[in-house]
Amino acid sequence: MSVVQAEDLNQQLDEQADRSGSGAKHRVALVFGGRSSEHGISCVTAAGILRAIDRERFDVTLVGITKRGAMVLMHEGDLADYRLDAPALPEVRDNGTRVIWPASVDTRALTLVSSDGSLSSLGAIDVVMPMLHGPYGEDGTIQGMLDLIDMPYVGSGVLGSSLCMDKHLVKVVLQSMGIPVAPWRTVTRGELDRNPAILDTIDAGLTYPLFVKPARAGSSVGVSRVTEASEIPAALEVAFAEDRTVLIESGITGREVEIAVLEGREGQPTRTSSVIGEIVVTGRDFYDFEAKYLGASGVQLVLPAKVTDAEFAAIQDAAVRAFEGTQARTLSRIDFFLTEDGPVLNELNTLPGFTPASMYPMLWEASGMSYSELITELIELALEKLPAY
Repeated sequence: MSVVQAEDLNQQLDEQADRSGSGAKHRVALVFGGRSSEHGISCVTAAGILRAIDRERFDVTLVGITKRGAMVLMHEGDLADYRLDAPALPEVRDNGTRVIWPASVDTRALTLVSSDGSLSSLGAIDVVMPMLHGPYGEDGTIQGMLDLIDMPYVGSGVLGSSLCMDKHLVKVVLQSMGIPVAPWRTVTRGELDRNPAILDTIDAGLTYPLFVKPARAGSSVGVSRVTEASEIPAALEVAFAEDRTVLIESGITGREVEIAVLEGREGQPTRTSSVIGEIVVTGRDFYDFEAKYLGASGVQLVLPAKVTDAEFAAIQDAAVRAFEGTQARTLSRIDFFLTEDGPVLNELNTLPGFTPASMYPMLWEASGMSYSELITELIELALEKLPAY
């Protein structure tokens, strides 16, 4: 960069700093796409947020991450066709631009490298919405980068994100807190390669049907339901394609229910949705990726679910304890099996599906908070608190 370019860029940064301190609209960087197998769902989430965000209060800068990890500047028109009912899930394409994040805590301005190599300022960002699902987005990776430069962001910090993303470790923590979880066995690719005989006893103490899951993936990607031991090797290969660590988990007999959790404002308690949602699976083995996002048949979303006051209280109590005990922040959707003996926690999602048709915003809608209002609340929660682990 020449001296003239540097002076011009510094002037733009100073002007942006003056603007952001003058009571103008907050600047939000909406980050989406990413390197995980949930790339397309993240794109649809971003499009939904863009359509609903309060433009009277927020200006939005769109930062797409390609499947190769390039951060590119996107424009509103690029997201116009990002919908779940499109012929194929959308993808962030490399348009030759690069978005450069601040090099220190001294500025919150993003820099754009255009396709011709020229530099310009995108202005200062007040808060980031990293609507990234799966590895390299939901697991603490981008959260650590943002913490390094004191950039406020929506969602859990490094510890909460990485812990809740790891199905094995979060089970260990929840179990130590006295929150029931499904019995499981964990195995790594290396362990199995070194000792293939593990397969002979891998289901010991577990109850069929079993669910074989990647430890760090979401949206049911890589998950298989198996009903006999002979099906386990193939299911392991499907899961190992997503992660080197895999869980083999007992199936739980119970209703699949979900509750939405929202961090309290400063000094206020953690909040939950006033209703619970239920996933009723009638024509499929389980609530898989196709049923969640591609409109596959055999699944019904019941909202609100019919539960007793005692059942709701037990789910709410376990959800709040799990949210706070794992150091989650801002938002989470927590999934349970409601059994005859009470709720069994299945999963804690720190960046849950967030399209308008996703359960998390639907739960808040049924509780009296619209999709647009929920987006505003998430941003204001992030602005209220400094980045922290």
